[in-house]
Amino acid sequence: MKTLKLNDSAEDRLSNLPDCVVLHLFSFLNAKQVVQTCVLSKRWVNLWKYLPTLNLFSSDFDNFDNFIRFVTNILRHCYRDPSTSLHTLDFRHNGGLVPHLDIGLNPDLFNSILDYAVSHNVKQLRMNVKCDIEVFPSCISSYHNLTSLNFFVPPRNPRNRRGKILFPNSLNLPSLTYLNIGFVAFHGGFDYFSAFPRLNKLLICHFVILGAQNLCISSTTLDALVIQKYSKPRVHCKIELSTPSLSSFVFIGTLFQIVRRSHLGSLKQMEIYLDKIVNYGEAPSALINLFQELADIKSLVLYSTSLHVLSLFPDVCKVKLNSLRKLKTLIIKEKGISSTLSELLINAKLAQNPARSQEEVVKLTEELKEQSSSIPSEIIGFLLQNSPSAKFHIIN
Repeated sequence: MKTLKLNDSAEDRLSNLPDCVVLHLFSFLNAKQVVQTCVLSKRWVNLWKYLPTLNLFSSDFDNFDNFIRFVTNILRHCYRDPSTSLHTLDFRHNGGLVPHLDIGLNPDLFNSILDYAVSHNVKQLRMNVKCDIEVFPSCISSYHNLTSLNFFVPPRNPRNRRGKILFPNSLNLPSLTYLNIGFVAFHGGFDYFSAFPRLNKLLICHFVILGAQNLCISSTTLDALVIQKYSKPRVHCKIELSTPSLSSFVFIGTLFQIVRRSHLGSLKQMEIYLDKIVNYGEAPSALINLFQELADIKSLVLYSTSLHVLSLFPDVCKVKLNSLRKLKTLIIKEKGISSTLSELLINAKLAQNPARSQEEVVKLTEELKEQSSSIPSEIIGFLLQNSPSAKFHIIN
């Protein structure tokens, strides 16, 4: 950025702007732009240190070294007025600045950023960065003022793609209302989330469950839940829900068996996006069992792949649902079926009808190939059997 030269009268006009106006203008800029803008007026040199939000994004820099140099200078020289809290710190670096080179953050710098956030009484913290850390940072384990935490820290080492940080069972975050956590490992059987008495929204993704017990999600205040998992769950792996206030539930990835420990009558919106289906023997039953729990749901959104999975259940259209009676909207999002998924679906259906001749198998295979590229209308009827007046939409 070229240095701007202003005459004295122009600089005086800028300097006469009220601090509140300048800070409001700064709120629309990233940290790099704010610092560069401060050179326009001598009175603004330290004004940027009063910003309530600090956004540090590697995408705003040409190369990784400049980004790290800028962040290091922030940590070393940004002494804030103790009366002015830093409300939000948003740090993002995905390691993609250099093509074909996976650059991650040094663990020491990572911890320094967290220490800086805690020492400045941050309320909302977002760390989305590749970094090889082995344990959950202790500095935020008992941070009573934190209200929002977005902690997404995949490993930077390409050989450690499956690495997960162990989620601690001693987190004491009484003010936390929003938690988005990824690349973590949970101990099955431990009730982590009941320790957050104000938790309202929970998102967990790319996680593993250790041990033979289920993952427990227990909260009397939780209103919205998003579970996103792409890796293959173990056969015995289940998720237990005890969430009497839950109104919105989004599930993305491979299908877990959901076990309720409390009634899901508060649930009003449900979205299911099956990206991978690894157990065709249990998946149809798991889906139907889940639908049976949706007594008062009003909105249901599904990938079209879910309909194909349901079609694998023997005589599915004869199954009587005791739920979905209050459904107002059913939305199907069309998702292309890969050749691998199509083959698996065909094999699963052929297995339901053994003892066929080779000619019959060939003919049926061709029919199933055509069917796998379309939405099975009979499954739509199955889902709407108790709410025929519900609005139905197909979205490409």
